[in-house]
Amino acid sequence: MASKLFSLSKLSLRPQLSFALLGSLVSGSVLAAQTPAPPPIQVTQSERGFDATIGKESMNLVVCSDSVVHITTRPDGRAVEHPQPWLLPADQSCKGVPFQFSKDAESARVKTANLTVTLSMDRGNLSYATADGKPLLHEASAVPRTYTPVDLNGDKTFHVKDRFSPNFTEAFYGLGQHQNGMFNYRGATVELGQNNTDIAVPVLVSTSGYGIIWNTASYTYVDNRFPLELSFDTMAGDGVDYFFVYGPEMDEVIHQYRTLTGHAPMLPRWSYGFIQSKDRYKSLDEMISIADRYRNEHIPLDGIVQDWFWWKHEGDPIFNENYHDVPGDLKKLHDEHVHTMISTWGLIDPSSDTYKKLDAEGLFVPDAHVYDASNPRARDVYWESLTRKLFAQGWDSFWLDSAEPEEYWPHGGDAILRDKKLSIGNGAMYTNIYPLLHNEGIQDHWRKSTDQKRTFLLTRSAFLGQQRVGATVWSGDVFSSYWGLSHQIAGGLNYAISGLPYWTTDIGGYWPTYDGQIEDPAYQELYLRWFQFGVFCPIFRSHGHRPHNEMWSYPNVESSLIEYDKLRYRMMPYIYSLAWKVSNEDYTIQRPLVMDWRSDPLTWNIGDQFMFGPAILVSPVTEAKATQRRLYLPKDTLWYDFWTGEKMEGGVSIQAAAPLNRIPLYVRAGSILPLGPDEQYAGEKVDGPIELRIYPGANGSFNLYQDEGDNYNYEKGQHAVIPISWSDSERTVTFGARTGSYSGMPQEITFHIILTHPGHGVGGGVEEHADKAVVYRGSEIKIMVK
Repeated sequence: MASKLFSLSKLSLRPQLSFALLGSLVSGSVLAAQTPAPPPIQVTQSERGFDATIGKESMNLVVCSDSVVHITTRPDGRAVEHPQPWLLPADQSCKGVPFQFSKDAESARVKTANLTVTLSMDRGNLSYATADGKPLLHEASAVPRTYTPVDLNGDKTFHVKDRFSPNFTEAFYGLGQHQNGMFNYRGATVELGQNNTDIAVPVLVSTSGYGIIWNTASYTYVDNRFPLELSFDTMAGDGVDYFFVYGPEMDEVIHQYRTLTGHAPMLPRWSYGFIQSKDRYKSLDEMISIADRYRNEHIPLDGIVQDWFWWKHEGDPIFNENYHDVPGDLKKLHDEHVHTMISTWGLIDPSSDTYKKLDAEGLFVPDAHVYDASNPRARDVYWESLTRKLFAQGWDSFWLDSAEPEEYWPHGGDAILRDKKLSIGNGAMYTNIYPLLHNEGIQDHWRKSTDQKRTFLLTRSAFLGQQRVGATVWSGDVFSSYWGLSHQIAGGLNYAISGLPYWTTDIGGYWPTYDGQIEDPAYQELYLRWFQFGVFCPIFRSHGHRPHNEMWSYPNVESSLIEYDKLRYRMMPYIYSLAWKVSNEDYTIQRPLVMDWRSDPLTWNIGDQFMFGPAILVSPVTEAKATQRRLYLPKDTLWYDFWTGEKMEGGVSIQAAAPLNRIPLYVRAGSILPLGPDEQYAGEKVDGPIELRIYPGANGSFNLYQDEGDNYNYEKGQHAVIPISWSDSERTVTFGARTGSYSGMPQEITFHIILTHPGHGVGGGVEEHADKAVVYRGSEIKIMVK
């Protein structure tokens, strides 16, 4: 596909409908040295922004908010509308705000409280600046937008390109998840086409304080090979279409993105615990025996996964002969507080009844064995024929595998929808949309069937808006190697900056890189390093193409695996409170350092460290036999070694100790870190006691969130928040009055307050000697701690 798209790109060297060539073509040759003269430009204020004509090209600017404008163009002035289901309705996403419009001989200008957008009356290009005039980005001054007529899949459309001129120093992030190992995309070209391990999300975020949401599902290249040119090159479209978003902080850019495309719901509490999986368990008897051993050996566990080939025919809810009483066996697991996930695919066996139902109504993607998720009727049939019946048996979540989609297995190559026709429209225009609609179809039906069980979906690809459907992406079928591990970290951090908060990997990798891998001590070391990283991903899940994949399958490192598993569960009050922050404040849990230290250029190229919430700096180890790793402690704060309590200044790089049983972790001064008791499953001991670790050196605050854990009552206000603050100068912890309530809320919680210092309140274990203990009953309490 790359060669085909680049051949289209070459056509833009003679852009038949480039605005600069409309109205006054350069005589003789496009190769003339001088920039071609622009066509006449006219601009008029509109109710929402302005409308402009540039020769035959039309441009529309709509002010969505003080920080967001929406730009659309058409090369020939025609108003063509195509559905964009990734956006929320305009009355929710683009409500509009007051703005100022002005125009003179040189420019037309729209100004909001935060942003200034200027259209040059000479060149017809757009420039973006802050409200006080600080430049952010501008389109290229010569031929910024080009439109090459093309015929794709029998439809006439345009190959669209928009060129921007970034500044000399800014760094770029986002664009989904990719396997090139890059974090900062400055100087790179990124292909946006869904594929196994490669996720296309057209959101670009800059250290200069802005983001671009390239508002199309078409196959696109984002190209910054030349330092002063940033281009978006799209296979098929009616014209340019994007949102320009001003932050300046990346959290604000992500907030605006989710305002446009949807906010993330709370996942069930159990989904933040450990999820055990492998390719594959072959019966529920086997799964029950695995769960029994976890419980008998007191190893924390919340979920277990039934991977593919459980079926007689793929696409039907009929299990093969290895499965007997599915509802009864699921109840046995539920009685042990173990939740279950089952794999279903959009790829469907022609011999299945579901295939026949879909085929009879013409509900497949043409020339593929994939149902057309862009068709509402197809989504209905898929739910009614397959997932609803599984849901009724008691399965707690769905693994929507192969969501790019792929039309056969194992698929490798280009995004398959680019040359298809879909119900929603031309596949060339909707190449990347499938994972959103496939996942959204399941969530919509799920939520209509019950509000007592939160949607939790695992899927292999994503698109704009998918954060709103209760879906977690995993990074795909990656290789079991340190190379694979290191590339997942950078890919996951860019996915987070793209605005989608829930992401995970196959701990240990999926594809084996050598025979006998689980017995090999070198592989067991890799598995532990990957597991250490997985503890600090938003969702914590092990999977892989291995004969065995439980913690006891790795005897050389089993004890360390169990200790890290227990650490994850001790952090559950912290993690679940961050999950609320994701839903309530559009927060991001897994945070590349540039998100919190955007003004520090030393963070811009660090793609192998991240903050896990506001407190914990995580530095995974990605080299074999390492006993230390070099890492950066960001400036303007003090840092505590999580394992020892040693305190050090930020703004420096250090060699941190990293023996096999240790991932370097540092905690920011001023942090309040709530740690729960040892528990076997999430929610076993919601009434505590909670060890409240305070890291002195700065003031701090944390909101401890609680609810019922697995229904949607929280959306109706049935939840509670306990505000906690630390005054460093007064050495005082304040528990504010609890706001809200919910069914089953503990009436009192015991807090053990720990002021961390070397040897005290360190590591993953419970601190036996609290500095203070307090029983909290919902009213404000102030405690001085010396």
